[in-house]
Amino acid sequence: MMHAAFLLLFVFAVAGVPAAKMCTYQDVLDYLNLTADNSVFKLTRPVLNYTHPTIVELDILLYAILAVRWNDERISWDPSQFCGITRISIPREMLWRPDLFIYEMIQKDESPQNLYMSVTYNGMVISEEDIKVVSTCKMDVHKFPFDTQRCNISTGSAIHSVDEIRVLPFSNSSRATQFSREVMKTQGEWEFLQLTVDTANFTFHDREWEQLVYTFTVKRRPLLHVINFLLPILFFLSLDLASYFIADHRGEKLGFKVTVLLAISVLLLILNDILPSMSNKTPLVATYCIVIFALMLLSLLETILVTYLMEQDDASQEKLRLRDNCEDKQEKVQVYDCNTEEKRQTCCSCICKASDDEKQHEMLPASQEVKYFSYRIVIASQVEEILYVIVENSIQSGESHVLLLILKEMKDLQKTLNLHLGFKKEEGKASQWATRINRAFFIFYVTTVSLFIPFIFMEWNT
Repeated sequence: MMHAAFLLLFVFAVAGVPAAKMCTYQDVLDYLNLTADNSVFKLTRPVLNYTHPTIVELDILLYAILAVRWNDERISWDPSQFCGITRISIPREMLWRPDLFIYEMIQKDESPQNLYMSVTYNGMVISEEDIKVVSTCKMDVHKFPFDTQRCNISTGSAIHSVDEIRVLPFSNSSRATQFSREVMKTQGEWEFLQLTVDTANFTFHDREWEQLVYTFTVKRRPLLHVINFLLPILFFLSLDLASYFIADHRGEKLGFKVTVLLAISVLLLILNDILPSMSNKTPLVATYCIVIFALMLLSLLETILVTYLMEQDDASQEKLRLRDNCEDKQEKVQVYDCNTEEKRQTCCSCICKASDDEKQHEMLPASQEVKYFSYRIVIASQVEEILYVIVENSIQSGESHVLLLILKEMKDLQKTLNLHLGFKKEEGKASQWATRINRAFFIFYVTTVSLFIPFIFMEWNT
């Protein structure tokens, strides 16, 4: 009997438990009367009293999602009545959305749109979408390629003033910076530094508008530009300095400098494509290239001047050789006869003049004696050949004829010495200015480069 009573109690307890309620998202939509045909939820701002402002919270992450959330006062339900449902997803076209836009955007967004929004039980509407922003940014390229850029993205409502829509940041600056660094996979040429969030208000037509300003701070990675642009210009500058060791009287130096100048011109064309066309300050890299280009241009002009002076020197030496050759030809035509007393005196005077010139040559400085030592060797060999001929001729003829030949050859020797001495003196006078100009400009060149290059790099580092 007791056993049967237990069974009846058990059956009664089981029968007293209600069946589990089945809930769907459609039940929530039906409760809210939220349908595609119902225009109440999308025609006007979602407030029960028009004096209530709609709070819109905005969150932007670099290379991430633009999240917008606001509260719809006409949407609410009790999750306990719908099996604990606290969030539903609905098409974007079914609800009102804030007319937010980016002030700096210059190109239409072509990224794929998210077709749904999330709605919570307390009326919070959350919309997340990817946006590709192509905006204008005022760049400061004064320190290119070691520059740091700051760009703003300002977001606000197009028609609603601050009394109707308040735009507030969902994340502060530190949180937005941290999230942006976590989601960024590749940064390319730029290194992300910081993302700051701030609000700004402005007045237009007696109405106050509120906007949210996000400032992105990025730094350029300069390694590529240093290797491909700055170092080659330094290499060309070193080559231009090394060209001063090339002889000036040849044409190779002038052609070499022209080639280096053309190479710098090509790099300047590349720089024109890299730098933006509008800038408030002159970029340091442009100053760097222009000054080096100007130095190379002055170096080319200096080489042209020195080459011209050298050519003038060669022309004067050639005239001196032609004049001496003409005198030798005229003297060979004349017939010398030393039989008479007058001719003998003339010949003796020639010998005396030759001896005086030899004494004068012996008194020259040691440096000039070293220079003219090679000429003495050539002349001595010529005199040996002449004496050999004279000895042979003296056997066949008398003393007078031998003396005549000796005097004639000694006079030729005297003229040869005078020619070489005058050639060296004339050469020193003609090339003196060219040597001074070359040395002075080389000192100026090295001094300017040694002062200018460290100054530019110090400006880049500050």
